[in-house]
Amino acid sequence: MGSNMKAVTDGLKLLNQADPCVIVSVQETGEHVIITAGEVHLQRCIDDLQERYAKVEVSVSKPIVPFRETVTLPPKVDMVNEAIIDQNQPTKSNRLKQFEDDDEVKGEGIVEIFTPDKTCLIRIHCVPLPKAITELLVEHSDLLKALHKTSKTDDTENVLNSTAVQNLIDFKSKIENSFNQEHKSWKGACNQIWSFGPKKTGPNILLNRIPDYNRPSVWSCLDPATNSQTTFQDLDSCIINGFQMATFAGPMCEEPMHGVCFIIEKWEYLNSTSNRQVDDRCESSAAIPRKREVYGPLSGQIMSIVKDGCRKSFETQPQRLVAAMYKCEIQATADVLGKLYEVLGKRNGRVLSEEMKEGTQLFIVEATLPVVESFGFADIMRKRTSGLASPQLKFSHWEIIDVDPYWVPTTEEEYLHFGEKADSQNCALTYMNNVRKRKGLKVEEKMVEHGEKQRTLTRNK
Repeated sequence: MGSNMKAVTDGLKLLNQADPCVIVSVQETGEHVIITAGEVHLQRCIDDLQERYAKVEVSVSKPIVPFRETVTLPPKVDMVNEAIIDQNQPTKSNRLKQFEDDDEVKGEGIVEIFTPDKTCLIRIHCVPLPKAITELLVEHSDLLKALHKTSKTDDTENVLNSTAVQNLIDFKSKIENSFNQEHKSWKGACNQIWSFGPKKTGPNILLNRIPDYNRPSVWSCLDPATNSQTTFQDLDSCIINGFQMATFAGPMCEEPMHGVCFIIEKWEYLNSTSNRQVDDRCESSAAIPRKREVYGPLSGQIMSIVKDGCRKSFETQPQRLVAAMYKCEIQATADVLGKLYEVLGKRNGRVLSEEMKEGTQLFIVEATLPVVESFGFADIMRKRTSGLASPQLKFSHWEIIDVDPYWVPTTEEEYLHFGEKADSQNCALTYMNNVRKRKGLKVEEKMVEHGEKQRTLTRNK
């Protein structure tokens, strides 16, 4: 396709103009991506591109399905539903063992990391966001974009009208009420929000809990009385940018994070032989150098260690993939309900409800289905049910896959149930490895183990 790249590019522009339901974009990797309304629409667009617009043969990859990465609270039961008495024993995956002798890791989700020149120390704590807060951030992503646009300028009134400002104030009030309804450790977290991420509009939060360091929160642009520039804004931006990079590409398979909170608990500027001066107003652990020193290598070092610290603190917690989910509505007769459930089960679907439609012999089945499992789903459903069931799919929500992709058996019961190798199918690990292969990342898997030549036991006659 290299020699016909110009024809393909022009064809994509024509396709984008001809079909209002198509979005054509170029990823950071240089790949041209077509975003369509569904599987059938995607195939129709590819055919039109090759036969009508570009008129050249196009190399097409498998459909790209986005995932998200998150952390969860330690589970209370193991993989065979046995209660976990010691939380530090079987819940640890083999992924956590690499941090046991690491001086930077101070506990579950807590990391202390120095800059390469040993002049700055930052402590980062990673915790999962409450579900209600994550849902609020996903639902009001347009308000987060408006808030980001407002924070770029001091003149809020010229950027947003009074209605938009009031919507942002109401949005802040909802987040504050949701935090207050959670555990007491979240009290006051709304006014400590330093930034949202990734791209300052995502469902992840950076909290500023540095003692005696009163830096205005992300909401300061809504209050003219506190909307003022601070001495340390450039260094603050280094921490925020490191947080943005970490949440944009997580450590599992370089997918954006979802529902994760990073807390900056300590930010110390240590004395060194260079005798760098420290601002007299910083009397606590937030001792930061003067602004004239910001533009040196220290800013880049802070950005780098915040990114690495966020990723490492993320890895010390139980990690999970978050999958995009379809809401599936199927009408079928009672004769084919068994086959319908069989197809849903093989595709990791989950039935939500089953009701009979009044005045008919039809059942209406509502279920959820991972988007990654939806390709070819409608065709198989029609084939298995002889055309008596036809699904309708609509994007519904993001859902955590409650399977640890790094899980290995640790207890005696798990060894008896899964065996020493635990080579049963792990759907989360399969999804993660597929994404890593597509992105060219390292995949830890064995193709063949203990290969032996097959023996023929029957006699030759």
